Amino acid sequence: MKPSSTVLKVLTVIAIVGVLMIVLMRIGSLVDERRGRAAEAGRSIEESQAGSQALLGPALEQLCHETWQETARKNNTVVTTTQRRSITIRSTPDLLTIKGNVAMEPRYRGLFKVNSYQAGTTLSATWSPMQPPTAEHAGGRVTCEAPVIAVALTDSRGLRDVAIRVNGQPLTVTPGTPFEKQPKGFQAVVTGRDAGSPEPLSAEVTLQLVGTGGLAIAPVGDRNVIDLTSDWPHPSFGGRFLPMKREVREDGFDASWTISALASTAGRDFLGGAPLCAGVSAVGEPGDPRDYVASSADSPCIETFGIAFIDPVNPYSLTDRALKYGLLFIALSFVAVGMVEVLQRLRVHPVQYLLVGSALAVFFLLLLSLSEHLAFGMSYAIASAACVTLLAYYARHILGGWRAGLGFGTGIAGLYGALFLLLQMEQTAMVLGAVLLFLVLAAVMVATRRIDWYGLTRSTATPA
Repeated sequence: MKPSSTVLKVLTVIAIVGVLMIVLMRIGSLVDERRGRAAEAGRSIEESQAGSQALLGPALEQLCHETWQETARKNNTVVTTTQRRSITIRSTPDLLTIKGNVAMEPRYRGLFKVNSYQAGTTLSATWSPMQPPTAEHAGGRVTCEAPVIAVALTDSRGLRDVAIRVNGQPLTVTPGTPFEKQPKGFQAVVTGRDAGSPEPLSAEVTLQLVGTGGLAIAPVGDRNVIDLTSDWPHPSFGGRFLPMKREVREDGFDASWTISALASTAGRDFLGGAPLCAGVSAVGEPGDPRDYVASSADSPCIETFGIAFIDPVNPYSLTDRALKYGLLFIALSFVAVGMVEVLQRLRVHPVQYLLVGSALAVFFLLLLSLSEHLAFGMSYAIASAACVTLLAYYARHILGGWRAGLGFGTGIAGLYGALFLLLQMEQTAMVLGAVLLFLVLAAVMVATRRIDWYGLTRSTATPA
């Protein structure tokens, strides 16, 4: 017995759905490719300017020397030699205050925008008097060189203007730091200060810092007070500490942190020789090792916190999310056409199903290409309007009238509107999608409750 024409048509439509799934997968691969090119553009900007920045300091380092005499008998002769050892003392601030104003300066590589910034920052620090080390050998004498104040960075190419004042006196700034694990940055010798001076030391460092994607800070002081402002309205706070106070506005944000050494290991990590790793970043692929930040307790890096200057409306992530509903779009559209075909006794050729599905798939390609040039909302409106108009016009001919065509177009427009809501409501997208599916299934079941499916199959069967 030969299968009925209805069964053959259903199998053909299922095959068409399979072909369209392959098309959607290819469009998804194209989205990944464009996302990769955007990340490559971001890395190109980083290589040409400066990457995501992490800031540590200021901190003090002082080199001391102990000398002593040792006597030994050699060949019945008493020989006296002078021995010497070096001692390095590092000190983190008792109070570290940081005030920064971050101004965004977007950079472009072709179609791709990268969030670069310039941060005007003032770092104020105070230290208790540094005590010279005690001699460990009998008759030993300890002498200390002038202390060095230094600030470490992950990418010193981003340094612009730098000035250091200690107790109100300007110092000469030189590149590099004396810290082995944090060699990038700048330093200055604190002249005119004797070892063991009972006076506390206070320093003020002002600098203009350029970076890309994100900014991180290591709270190495015993008490850290940080206030940051910016004209970027979409900050992503990360790292080990969230701000105690923050205000995000349409024209920027203000955020403040107050962190004690009781809560942070950053000072101990620094004194123990841990490295300073790249800060939080909005550039690169997920898992990029260059964007590794001390965001977990088992991290080998100095503990940091920071801000990533992200674009919340990323055309590639939104298009990728929309593609996940592509198969659902095609299935619902085919169900709608099939319902009209069954209820009104029309005949729709499988090629017409293929053309309708192709128009739905091309929507996602239009959305991807337009969103690289226009705002995502505008791109979505243009692509959906074009596809709705085309499908309504085509449905007017395959469904036998303008009323049916406009009804089909209205249904497709409703699907596009629902998809846009799903993309905007990230937290409730699953609930909304499940409710819409339930409503569609309920409508199909109610509309077909009186259909004799066996009779429909027999009426189209071919006699033996």
